[in-house]
Amino acid sequence: MTACAACLVALLIVQAAPADLDATLKEARALVDRDQAAAAIEKLTALGEVSDPRVQALLGVASYHANQPRRAVELLLQAHDRLPADSVEQREAEEVLGLTLPLVGRYADAIPWLERTRARTPDNLELSFVLGQTYIQARQPGPAREALARTFSLPPDSAAAHVVVAQLMMRLQMESMAETELGAALARDPKTPHANYLLGQIALFRGSFAEAVQYSSRELVLNPTDAMAFYQMGDAYTRQSKWEEAVRALQRSLWLNPYFSGPYILLGRSYLKLGQPSAAEAMLRRGIEYDPNNRTAHYLLGQVLQSMGRAEDAAREFARAEQLQGQAGRPE
Repeated sequence: MTACAACLVALLIVQAAPADLDATLKEARALVDRDQAAAAIEKLTALGEVSDPRVQALLGVASYHANQPRRAVELLLQAHDRLPADSVEQREAEEVLGLTLPLVGRYADAIPWLERTRARTPDNLELSFVLGQTYIQARQPGPAREALARTFSLPPDSAAAHVVVAQLMMRLQMESMAETELGAALARDPKTPHANYLLGQIALFRGSFAEAVQYSSRELVLNPTDAMAFYQMGDAYTRQSKWEEAVRALQRSLWLNPYFSGPYILLGRSYLKLGQPSAAEAMLRRGIEYDPNNRTAHYLLGQVLQSMGRAEDAAREFARAEQLQGQAGRPE
């Protein structure tokens, strides 16, 4: 091939490249939209070293959907400033950065991106919820409460908003922050629903069983039909080996909500300790009906059956409990 011919071929490749690139981007976008992120990554990667920020941005988005958050962050940060300002591509990069940075533990870095997206979509409840959780992880309770209050249509300075953010803090294992919020809720309104219950949950977690009973009792003064408060009280009593008190609380929990396995299992343990194996068996079998894969329930039932001299039935329950323990220990 002559030099001129080679130049002509190169020129044709350069001229064809934008059209080919646009087609590839369109195909990759369609794959992402159909939840085929891995195929989109493969198609975009086949382009080789492409400096076009649209490729980097879409590859970052696909990586996010393919559960590759670190790669997604790297690509999106590289592409963001080179995308057209306020373009669809740049807005998507900002939104996905806000969603991805928390996945790699960069909570504070995620907040500006989430805030930019929220400013454009103030009515997006899911985004406000994610933003609230991110503020909690960044240990910024005030903005977290504001975001979550918007999510649940509450005034940000209300007692209810303090309770909502406290519940999310507890889910994220930030009990000390939650305790502060719950204290603020009760200071605003001592009759705030659910605040005492959550304080009881914190006390139970810390091993302060008498305190858990006190908080559960306070919740029941405000709402005597709260089955979970009775269950929490019964749980605290069982941990104190106060079996008769536990039975009374757990029975009330079941009378209010007979479809939750927890009280049945704790009643089974309590009746076993009180020397009432038939009642214990009945409670545990009912609990297993609602939660067939509860290892503790099967193990306790094995103990009950063993105490009744039913060795074969007991062995079957112990074997089932051991099987469930093995399943729990396996990696996903």
